[in-house]
Amino acid sequence: MQNPVTFLKNKLSPTMVYALVGESGTGKSFRSKLLAEEYGINAIIDDGLLIQDEKIVAGRSAKREKTYMGAVRAALFDDKEHRDEVARYLRKKTIKKILILGTSEKMVMKIALRLQLPQPQKIIHIEDISTQEEIEKAIKSRQIEGKHVIPVPSIEVKKSYSQIFTTSVHDIFNKTNLFKKKGKVKKMMEKSIVQPEFSKKGRIEISEAALTQMVMHCVKENSPDVTIKKIVIKTDSRGYKLIITIDVPFGTQLNGKIHKLQQYIIDKIESFTGILIEEVCIVIDKIVK
Repeated sequence: MQNPVTFLKNKLSPTMVYALVGESGTGKSFRSKLLAEEYGINAIIDDGLLIQDEKIVAGRSAKREKTYMGAVRAALFDDKEHRDEVARYLRKKTIKKILILGTSEKMVMKIALRLQLPQPQKIIHIEDISTQEEIEKAIKSRQIEGKHVIPVPSIEVKKSYSQIFTTSVHDIFNKTNLFKKKGKVKKMMEKSIVQPEFSKKGRIEISEAALTQMVMHCVKENSPDVTIKKIVIKTDSRGYKLIITIDVPFGTQLNGKIHKLQQYIIDKIESFTGILIEEVCIVIDKIVK
């Protein structure tokens, strides 16, 4: 039986959170195992799953979702029952170090918040641990073959996700090559290859027209006295950036009002669609009487 003092000390010791950030399909899931070994991390949050010691211990994989939007929601722990299950496991177990995977810094911070974890203390970008050639190879595999990786042995994936399991691959790496150095220590890693339902059907995206309508609706709901002059939408694999030009009435307390409007737009659109809003920039063109 564990000494009560040791048990209490472990419970009071905050979990150290690491993050691996990279665009979708750049090889984060596979590289995560090498990164975890380098930093002595034994728990990984990846696409809705909590993986500990190469076993799936909680959560559900975003890769089993039938639509792309459903997969985004699962990866972000948008469903309360889903995130509560993982958060309960994290509270119950003593996990000293954990690695969160995401397509942007905002995404990993949001996941940490939703799972009641500290904000990431160290953020590593996929470009820091992979060569450009390796990244391009991973992207090509994703785009052409629809291959996705779950960073656990095949026996773990087959138990719960046999319907999307394709195969497993063993790769041998020079351990220190993870950080682009010449290494001598050989390490064998197994990865499970899956093909999600949503990748078979193709990706679903939201048009700029639909997103513009949602922004206009949010502004009308939150600040009916504000006039929208222009909406510019920019997108990449990490999410969406909105640039909104407005006129506001004279006498408006700008700082508080604009901040609340920004957050309202982000919360409403993300909860309704599951997409990630990276940034909302509001430009005040005129103050009108």
